[in-house]
Amino acid sequence: MTQKPVLPGITLLTDDDIYLFNEGSHFRLYEKLGAHPLTAGGQGGTYFAVWAPDAEQIFVTGDFNGWNRTSHPLHPRGNSGIWDGFILGVDKGALYKYRINSRYRGYKVDKADPYAFYNETPPKTASVVWDLEYNWGDQEWLEKRQARNTLDAPMSIYEVHPGSWRRVPEEGNRSLTYREMASQLAEYVKKMGFNHVELLPVMEHPFFGSWGYQATGYFAPTSRYGTPQDCMYLIDCLHQHGIGVILDWVPSHFPNDEHGLSFFDGTHLYEHSDPRKGFHPDWKSHIFNYGRPEVQDFLISSALFWLDKYHVDGLRVDAVASMLYLDYSRKKGQWIPNKFGGRENIEAIDFLRRFNETVYKNYPDVQTIAEESTAWPMVSRPTYVGGLGFGLKWDMGWMHDTLLYMSRDPIHRKYHHNDLTFRMLYAFNENFVLPLSHDEVVHGKGSLLGKMTGDDWQKFANLRLLLGYMYGQPGKKLLFMGSELGMWQEWHHDGSLDWHFLDYQRHAEIQKWVEALNNLYRTEPSLYELDCEPSGFEWIDASDALQSIISFIRKGKSTNDVMLVICNFTPTTHLEYRVGVPRGGYWTEILNGDATEYGGSGQGNPKKLRAEKIPRHGRPYSLNLTIPPLAAMLLKSRRKQT
Repeated sequence: MTQKPVLPGITLLTDDDIYLFNEGSHFRLYEKLGAHPLTAGGQGGTYFAVWAPDAEQIFVTGDFNGWNRTSHPLHPRGNSGIWDGFILGVDKGALYKYRINSRYRGYKVDKADPYAFYNETPPKTASVVWDLEYNWGDQEWLEKRQARNTLDAPMSIYEVHPGSWRRVPEEGNRSLTYREMASQLAEYVKKMGFNHVELLPVMEHPFFGSWGYQATGYFAPTSRYGTPQDCMYLIDCLHQHGIGVILDWVPSHFPNDEHGLSFFDGTHLYEHSDPRKGFHPDWKSHIFNYGRPEVQDFLISSALFWLDKYHVDGLRVDAVASMLYLDYSRKKGQWIPNKFGGRENIEAIDFLRRFNETVYKNYPDVQTIAEESTAWPMVSRPTYVGGLGFGLKWDMGWMHDTLLYMSRDPIHRKYHHNDLTFRMLYAFNENFVLPLSHDEVVHGKGSLLGKMTGDDWQKFANLRLLLGYMYGQPGKKLLFMGSELGMWQEWHHDGSLDWHFLDYQRHAEIQKWVEALNNLYRTEPSLYELDCEPSGFEWIDASDALQSIISFIRKGKSTNDVMLVICNFTPTTHLEYRVGVPRGGYWTEILNGDATEYGGSGQGNPKKLRAEKIPRHGRPYSLNLTIPPLAAMLLKSRRKQT
């Protein structure tokens, strides 16, 4: 084998880069650390750089040197903790790892590159020398996406696990590749009326069953479905179809696989050394040391990387609550209070604020979204007023209360009416997304359809009602894949969605209902413009617990845009049910979950209704309506502007 020399003088790192890195202010580390093919002195090779301050020696080992662990050393850059070097003749596609010989008790280990752009397909663990060259075709989308991502725009999100959305049974039931998925997913999402896709983490992860939430490759899309360029093609295709892309991103914890970040250089480099702060008891994974400047650099660089190199339109940050609280999932004596004696993780709070400030400074037209399950205040408020700085937050309380309510027999729902109405006490404290996510259809929880009560007809009617109620409520919408099909079984990541269910009428009708809800939501400003403003919502009647009926008004910015939403949570049809409305004129039923085309019984109000000057519910006018069973019904008033 021809020896490939290491040239230590060739570097991408300037003194300023090193200073900013050690200070914790370098957020484009993917341009400097990792493996970068380049030409030096007319000869091609790859520049390698890795952070490992407690290493005594570091060598690059790979298929280019027969996995020799001593032939190609890297060299330290002063006291920065960074080791680098340029190896001639190592080209794109070469497999490699870092052989780290630690100063700590003779510890030696082979590590994948934390900054690698590409990795071998698990269970293999080597990194791959790669570039990120790609000819993007989404310029039109990028120019317009600010208008698509604002809080006053409709945001209906289809949550997708790439490995199980569709499979290829003719080829061993394998998952689709990024490129195979691209046109199929884009066309389906557009047909269904969603305008955003949220992908469960695509970052490289050793265990497929973690769904990507146990990541080792914070700068690499999983190679299970193709190359980095194939992943870019998927995002590009979605953008060209007018669909935004949100990625799940996990800065809260990482797995303890030997080739990953854990105990990287013979010390707890990325994680806290004390397990009371550095080990997560639920997920058996490590927690980042947010107080270390270089770790903040690593994580914020990862966030900017996906926004920069992959053109994504938002990051949904997983498990924020586990970051905020030092005692999260811990008993007394299992956690360490902060310096003030409290349970708040001050370092993590500072990190999250800095993350959001940096993202919005560099990409003001994207959104960051927090999965935060507690009552922590001002999660989606700016940092300059004391908030965490996220753009949006998942409303986990609404999800929990609503699903619990919907699981009850309708005869008992009148005793739990508060589960429906409680949300409006806090609905505008944050900018909310209403999530019916993957977490609600796994681990024995059953599918959305399976949670519904009653016989088959009632189960489907209840599911339509649940979805109609969600689309009528203030807040952006998120629905996990398969829920629009009326899946009977909960989600299993090792198989495909049950697409064959669409051969059966009831399932096809559920899909048609979701399509109708999306199309209405996207085209009616009253249902989205003031999603995050209290001026966009008014109760008509929140107190009809006896009949389990609620009614409310949604409003747009224009006084011309007013929508009446009525939800009946019992299987009883109500004739001549009078509902107060804020103005006279004609009202038209524009969507009804009990319509026969969606599998309902056909009860409703097919003709235009003239509001009568009969006061009801504190309103000067009222409508005399037929209220269909187990259904959400939306009626529109459009007054000519003068």
